Amino acid sequence: MNPGSDTPPEWRVYHGTGWPSGSPPSLPKAPPWREFDGEGVAELPEDDHGEFDRRLGKAKGHRVPHRNEISMVNAALYLRRPLLVTGRPGTGKSSLAYQIARELGLGPVLRWPITSRTTLRDGLYGYDAIGRVQDAGTSTGRDGQSGAAPDIGNYVHLGPLGTALLPFERPRVLLIDELDKSDIDLPNDLLNVFEEGEYEIPELIRIAKRAPEVRVLTADRDGSAVISGGVVCCRCFPVVIITSNGERDFPPAFLRRCLNLRIEPPTAQQLGAMVAAQFGATDKVDIARLITEFTERSDELGGLASDQLLNAVHLATELATSGAYQTDEEWQELLKAIWHPLSEGAP
Repeated sequence: MNPGSDTPPEWRVYHGTGWPSGSPPSLPKAPPWREFDGEGVAELPEDDHGEFDRRLGKAKGHRVPHRNEISMVNAALYLRRPLLVTGRPGTGKSSLAYQIARELGLGPVLRWPITSRTTLRDGLYGYDAIGRVQDAGTSTGRDGQSGAAPDIGNYVHLGPLGTALLPFERPRVLLIDELDKSDIDLPNDLLNVFEEGEYEIPELIRIAKRAPEVRVLTADRDGSAVISGGVVCCRCFPVVIITSNGERDFPPAFLRRCLNLRIEPPTAQQLGAMVAAQFGATDKVDIARLITEFTERSDELGGLASDQLLNAVHLATELATSGAYQTDEEWQELLKAIWHPLSEGAP
């Protein structure tokens, strides 16, 4: 605390607004054991192709942070540790990654959606060996014989995790979405990558003597990066947001390396802020009444997703614009269809 002041010094760089406030803020220094020495410089894409506005809305000043969100995100930034975000479906877990990226100016979010068949290799990189062989067979030299093999870099494509570990000057935001759907081995497979901040591409290591630097494709739209010696090592550990709907437990070793944030269902105030961010001010529809009906229906069914409310507001707004909006029996039936239960056991 500052001498003679009751106000503690500000330590947070993320404030939960989801909007930048001037130039991107300086990030806290990493702990010595979380410092990495990746060589080279990867270029940060500036254009998110409208993803932030689509995910979060265009209006400023309407966002209400979740409880404990601000402190836990800042702790993850200071410690350079993944943030495991849990909660039931539709509570805004995935949106948190986009809020952090937009507010801190960390570029487009790298999203890695997980299924039961996802492997660590899928997140790191892919190599299209068959495509390269086929292209080599169709190329010919000046003598009419088969030409040189095509550039291998055109057939190596870094995944979201692999791209996030490139040597960026500022960390990228990586969203690992619904990790609880993964094969049982994937959380443990991630441990070494999280600890070391690097990985190898064997296909490039094998040719490193004759091709020490290879430009490959990345997970960014039209993106590419130069890989030296077949090894990718980060300079700034990425901001990793891992979401889980609680469908399974994770190994203790994995949990020890993560910080945990539990997101509860949004309050009426948060729902109102979310609607305002997407639609702005409107007097065509009684938004407060819709939010009340939504929360009551959500409690009755054991939980609804926030985007189900947005669907109802959008439909009501469109109907009101054409003069067809009536809170009659037909509208109530539409609401039942839009606000359908998320679990089979719900009434």
